[in-house]
Amino acid sequence: MFLRKSGIGAAVAALMAFAAHPAAALPVEWGLGFQPSASPVMDQIQSFHNLLLWIIVATCLFVLGLLAWIVIRYRAAANPVPSKVHHNTLLEVAWTLIPVIILVFIAVPSFRLLYFQETLPTPDVQIKAIGKQWFWSYEYSGSAAGFTFDSLGLSDADAKAAGKPRLLGVDNAMYLPVNKVIEVETTAADVIHSFAMPQMGVKIDAVPGRLNKTWFRATKTGVFYGQCSELCGSRHAYMPIELHVVTDAEYAAWLAKSKAEFAALENGATRVASK
Repeated sequence: MFLRKSGIGAAVAALMAFAAHPAAALPVEWGLGFQPSASPVMDQIQSFHNLLLWIIVATCLFVLGLLAWIVIRYRAAANPVPSKVHHNTLLEVAWTLIPVIILVFIAVPSFRLLYFQETLPTPDVQIKAIGKQWFWSYEYSGSAAGFTFDSLGLSDADAKAAGKPRLLGVDNAMYLPVNKVIEVETTAADVIHSFAMPQMGVKIDAVPGRLNKTWFRATKTGVFYGQCSELCGSRHAYMPIELHVVTDAEYAAWLAKSKAEFAALENGATRVASK
């Protein structure tokens, strides 16, 4: 018997693909859960998610059991004369206080995670991501950098030729050093975009006329992908983010090469995304 790429066959294929590339930031068919974490922020997001999952499962099982018990215990056959009790003070206090206690229990790790995400450590590298219809521009500041470049999504044919995933590969990728605090400023040139890197635990809006900031620290080298996650127009699905996390030496070499390569963009030259 042959397994077609549906049902169990697709699930098996997805698991095999995940096992073969455990660090790949790629969606897979029938995939469940988050992509593998590559930053402390994403580690805490996953931990909080797992905590909530157990709370939700326990709550749903309790409510299901309570409903089943009520249906069986108070069915018409077992209770030919229905109860006429209208209020139960203890029960009403309980179903008010128990949800409040659960929410307070959830609130503590939730606020701790929000504080961790929003408190920016001293950055080692600062970049600015500018959303445009429909591509990203990146500004690298500092004495070792000082250049800007556009990053356009590849066509299906170009992505296949370059060995990159469809709708995720770009012509000019970001490069950042591993184990360094990266501060990302976001803004937009036209409409609202959103800079999202799932494995880094980053998702922040890019709003025209406003600077938003976030941060992450990549804990492993590799190639990571993200996308604009704000509905920004007809080609919203075609403005991906490609990030290469490299060693310090590789990053320094890339900076030197890119500073010369993208120097022409500093005089005001612009690129237009292909339609």
